Amino acid sequence: MQSVMKIGLLECDHVLDKFQHIAGDYRDMFAALFPEDELVPFDVCKGRFPDSVQTCDAYLCTGSKFSVYDEMDWILELKRFVRELYAREKTYVGVCFGHQMLGEALGGRVEKAPVGWCVGVHSFQVQQSEPWMNPFQTNCNLLMMCQDQITALPPDGMVLACAKACPVGMLRVGPRMLGLQAHPEFPLAYEGALLVDRVGRIGAELVQAGLDSLATPLDAGLMGKWLRNFMVSAPSDG
Repeated sequence: MQSVMKIGLLECDHVLDKFQHIAGDYRDMFAALFPEDELVPFDVCKGRFPDSVQTCDAYLCTGSKFSVYDEMDWILELKRFVRELYAREKTYVGVCFGHQMLGEALGGRVEKAPVGWCVGVHSFQVQQSEPWMNPFQTNCNLLMMCQDQITALPPDGMVLACAKACPVGMLRVGPRMLGLQAHPEFPLAYEGALLVDRVGRIGAELVQAGLDSLATPLDAGLMGKWLRNFMVSAPSDG
């Protein structure tokens, strides 16, 4: 088992300058979540992709303010890249937008969720236990910040966890590709700053409920361990 992995971080967005003082950019947040490993950033939202799927041991795809169904060149290229990762049996973990990208690229459907925005702390219940979920627990409290959700699974897709407002909270496609709708990488302060900044988009009542939920203890560290266990235990053959 590898002690250090080379993880390609597919950056689909960047933290606004006014929030960089909280925890840096998304590459910094994921580096804090996976301190044991080497994260190699690829600014895919600016068209910078790995030369080959073989460049890294595994790939980690970030969240984004964009939607996976947006007809943008880099999003279309990312879909092609994810399909190649699947075909070449490379390991992939997607978070929020990256989770939705996994569903959309491999034949599922993503759209605006009927429930609207999901923000603040949500409780995810594990529906399917996996060996890498170690140490195991039946539910995880995690931060959310999304409007879009996966509404139809891709072929070979299996729901591993769900929340009350998020039926496809964690998705595995085959043995090597995993998606999580929540944000284990977000610090509480960053989630709070986003909520306050987005009152006009989200609505005052929902923002206040999200802010109130931030007092709930999080399981972000545990989820980080699970995601790393998945990447280590699902080595690429390609």
